[in-house]
Amino acid sequence: MATNFNELSGLKQWGVVLAGAVVVTAALYYTVFKGQSDKNAAAEHAVQDKVRENNELESYRPKLKDMERQLANLKQQLEIERRIVPDEKQVDTFIETMNGEAQKAGVELRRYSAQPVRAQEYYTEVPFDIDLDGPYYSMLNFFDRVGKLERIVNVSGLMVSTTKNASDAKVKHQYQYAPNESVAATFTATTFYSHDLNPGPAVKPAGAK
Repeated sequence: MATNFNELSGLKQWGVVLAGAVVVTAALYYTVFKGQSDKNAAAEHAVQDKVRENNELESYRPKLKDMERQLANLKQQLEIERRIVPDEKQVDTFIETMNGEAQKAGVELRRYSAQPVRAQEYYTEVPFDIDLDGPYYSMLNFFDRVGKLERIVNVSGLMVSTTKNASDAKVKHQYQYAPNESVAATFTATTFYSHDLNPGPAVKPAGAK
């Protein structure tokens, strides 16, 4: 039989109120407070992990300037190496450089004949057969200047003769030599450029055998 709340004694009414409060509190705990507590615990754990990570990184701070200095030195060395052995053929630049040194030395470079390139493991050789004429000591000055270039250029197969017997040096053509020009020469100038150490598979053109 249902009992009216007002009919209960004061002590029982307080008991009912307390029981209801406990039920409401438990419901709020498991539905609201417990979830928020779990979120707070997870956030605190994340903060602790981040603090631990920052402390580990902090130990590298004194080394940062040294690492930046080493990186700058490596970049500088890379730029120097690229000038010595470019990573592209740069044939136009090579010919302009050789012509510039010839003009400074006082000799004429008459002919450039490109020869087949030779691929090595870390670099590719690009040879040119060249005809030269001029005064004898100017020729020596030219080869001395080439030997001091920042970019590597190897000279091989040098043949020298007088301009009156230029064919003895295997000169390919007859040229109009100036009165002060005493020698004619032929030689092979080989320059180099670096290439990818791990090139991708070659793509065969359509229809190629």
